[in-house]
Amino acid sequence: MKRRVIPAMLAAAVLSTLAVSGVAQAQDIKERTIKFGTVGSETHPSVAGMKKFKESVEARSGGKIKVNLFYNGALGSDQAVVSSMQGGTVEMSVMNTGILASVAKELAIFDFPFLFANEKESDALVDGPVGRKLHAKLEEKGLVGLSYWELGFRQITNSKRPLTKVEDIDGLKLRVIPNPINVAWVKALGANPTPMPFPEVYAGLEQKAIDGQENPVAVIASSKFFEVQKHIAMTNHQYNPQSVVISKKFWDGLSGAEKKLLDDAADEAAKTQREANRAALATNLELLKKNGMQVTTFAPAEVAKLRDKMKPVIAQFSANVGEATVTEVMGELAKMRR
Repeated sequence: MKRRVIPAMLAAAVLSTLAVSGVAQAQDIKERTIKFGTVGSETHPSVAGMKKFKESVEARSGGKIKVNLFYNGALGSDQAVVSSMQGGTVEMSVMNTGILASVAKELAIFDFPFLFANEKESDALVDGPVGRKLHAKLEEKGLVGLSYWELGFRQITNSKRPLTKVEDIDGLKLRVIPNPINVAWVKALGANPTPMPFPEVYAGLEQKAIDGQENPVAVIASSKFFEVQKHIAMTNHQYNPQSVVISKKFWDGLSGAEKKLLDDAADEAAKTQREANRAALATNLELLKKNGMQVTTFAPAEVAKLRDKMKPVIAQFSANVGEATVTEVMGELAKMRR
């Protein structure tokens, strides 16, 4: 996702520094080390993108820019890493875009339930002008958004019963991301929302402190929730982009050639990461089934009921996100659907 247009003279200068192999000439690239972290494990869906980014950056820079990858929250929680990037002590991270709503409130729009109907819509929006505009909101807060990767669509699991209609969700105690929008939509479905940090979810399910949780299939599989959950309903109730962000303090110290190199590598990695995540869906669903999970879907009429129940939540939080942002995003999606 290209962030900005490089002026013609600068673009020509950048191009002239690139060798035929695509590696920038030595004088344009300095020796640098980038710490790039995630709270996820090495099986997390974002890691395919991180590994591709590292490979691409190190190749494009002729080995002068090194990218060190950190998993399992080794650099701290998402919130701690945001602060570290703002201070310039950590260079990069990839995290759920909604987490960055604490930095730029407009990004909370990605937590709206049933915002996207499919991946074609999500790709077009985040890779287009609207996605760039939303990432630009981060810059005055000390962060630069390079690209959007994904976790994908979220589904609901539980240990109580199969979910085939909206009423089946009623009364379930569901773990949610500690976030006001998520608490609100679970309440709107008649369930009992339980905010809980992700590392505590497995134990909460195992000890029956909660009945269920909601996450993309890849996360459900990699976290082995099939060991403590019997049912998964393919609700596609939210789509989670992952923002690839870099410290503005670090970014501002880069040359034009270095910025272009990192920007291009992040876009290249986005393609790899999304393709890998989507290709793994069928495999991960089969894994869940083989481990005893029952997979259900909602009929179109039930999905329509779900959407209706979410409308008050969207109305409630539109003011917080900003009416202008909501209008722009919804207008863009409406154009796609015409």
